Amino acid sequence: MIIVNIDKAKEIGHTMRRAAREDEFKPFDEAIAKQIPTQVEGAEAQRQAIREKYAEIQTNIDAASTTDEIKAALGL
Repeated sequence: MIIVNIDKAKEIGHTMRRAAREDEFKPFDEAIAKQIPTQVEGAEAQRQAIREKYAEIQTNIDAASTTDEIKAALGL
């Protein structure tokens, strides 16, 4: 029998979530960092949408009671 430490599994899930979120932010980081006037507003709107998406995933991981629920929250 395999016993899973659900708290550790959640930590791993959150690490995976953060890495995926960071990858999605990358295309917009340059516009934000350089403060390119024609791109900042759109880039920030896209980043906010990404934040909201991953906030929901975070909530689902925190509420998970099995590794299958964690995987589902991550879309795996």
